[in-house]
Formats: sequence, structure tokens, C-alpha cells
Amino acid sequence: MTSTAVRLMLTGVLMAILTACSPLKMLNALTPGSTFTKVSDVAYGDDPRNKLDVYTPVDRPSNAPVVVFFYGGSWNSGSRTDYDFVGEALASRGIVVVVADYRLYPQVRYPAFLEDSARAVAWAYKHAGEYGGDPTHLYVMGHSSGAYNAAMVALDPSLLAAVGLKPSVLSGWIGLAGPYDFLPVDVPAVKPVFFFPNSPPESQPINHVSSDSPPALLMASRDDDIVNPTRNTAGMAARLRADQVPVRELYFARTSHATLVGAFSRPLRSLAPVLDDVVDFIHADLHGQQLSRQ
Repeated sequence: MTSTAVRLMLTGVLMAILTACSPLKMLNALTPGSTFTKVSDVAYGDDPRNKLDVYTPVDRPSNAPVVVFFYGGSWNSGSRTDYDFVGEALASRGIVVVVADYRLYPQVRYPAFLEDSARAVAWAYKHAGEYGGDPTHLYVMGHSSGAYNAAMVALDPSLLAAVGLKPSVLSGWIGLAGPYDFLPVDVPAVKPVFFFPNSPPESQPINHVSSDSPPALLMASRDDDIVNPTRNTAGMAARLRADQVPVRELYFARTSHATLVGAFSRPLRSLAPVLDDVVDFIHADLHGQQLSRQ
């Protein structure tokens, strides 16, 4: 049996295990702790949900790029403690990572969780240097509803303005399987989050794109049955290009909506090179390169 066949077999076995167990907890259990140091439960606001964790590369480089990551969960579930595997993946590549909780429905509705996201970014901008990070190379990244949060923070200037910043503090934003254009809301659990049927058009990231928007890396699974990649990822990429904003869009055949972010973990990296692509996107900025505007 070839090494490729063995890897595929092991991946299939692991995915079967993940189906029977809590997938994120299993991925965390298989995540090594030797590549990073972690500072937990840092408050960035007054609410109990306003907490974040910081992952620093074990060799603590100076002036490392910084990524603020927001997880998915339809704005009504999720915990930063489930995403050690994302923090480890990026920290192992020399990046300081901030994974932030934010308030969820039914405690809050739109736009309160975006206000929290902007506060978390402001915290990272102010404190990155204490962890070896460089605030002049700051990125927001998210998966699913977390990609929505990242997109809105990057594209809607009013959110960062409320915390004394401009979108120009961001070197770029990274969205994995994000919903960027989803009105009218058709998911029952999400309808009250966005005041259906009176969901405001300004709640949609695609409506905030301008020529001043930061560069973007957009990734999706070709067969995503949760967030339509044609309307959302491809549609957002087209809108960005129309405004001459650098953007790279990537689609993967072997991932689902959930395993797209799971592919950051060591056991599932054979599914898609999401980690390599994120690192390449960040290094392009660090080396003064630019994405194609075409």
C-alpha cells in the first residue's frame, strides 16, 4: 500500500471517529503543545463573553504577524476553547494568534457580536507587541459565521471607528466558508439573530465593499451544503475585484463546510492546504508582494 493510500485510509478512519465524538475536542486532543505558549482568559471587554486566548510561537519571534480568529456557530454557539488546533497551526508557522469569544444569541442580536469582534481586534492592535506581534501586520480571519464577523470588521468602517481605528490598520482578511450575502435569511436558527423578516441590508458584508477595503483571501469547499460558495465566496470575490481590491479565491474538493477549518489540524491537513494558503497570503504582504487585482 502506498504512503498516499495509507494517509487516505487514516484520514477516513479519523473522520469516522470524529463523527462519533465531539469533532473539535478530538482535534484539540490530537494537537501538540510544543509549538506555542498560550495565555488564556484575557478580558477585552466587560461582558463574561469578552475573553480571548493568545497563542505565541514557542521561539517568540519579534515583529511576528498577528491573526485574530473568529469561530463559527451560527452566532448562537461556539467557544474559543475548541480551537487550540487553529492557534497551534498558525503559531507553528511563526504567527501570533488571538482567538476571541463574542456574545451570542439570545443574549444579543446583530450587530452586538460585531461590536465585540471590533473590540477584540482593537485589543490585538494595542497589545500585540506584548506577545511578540507586529500590529502593522494585523489580519482578521474566521470560519462560517466567524468569517462573516471578520468580513464585517474589515469592510464596514463604522465598526473599527467605534473603537478608534480604521480598516487601514488591517493588512488583510481571510474568510473560510463565510456567508457574505444571505438575505433573506432562510435558516430558522439565524432568523431572529438578524430580525427576520426585517433584516437590515447593512448587515451584509457584500454591501460594504469599497476600493479602500483590505486585501482578502477567500476559501470554500466546492460542495458546501451549509453556505452556498457560488453566491457567497465567488460573489464576494467578484465584488472585491469590481472595486479593484486584491483578492484570492480558492475552492477545495475534498472538504465539507466543517472540515474546511478542520484541515488546519495536523490529522486533517491532507484534506486541503488551508494552512499553507493562509501563510502564503500573509507572507506575500510581509514581502511587499500584492495579490492580483484581476
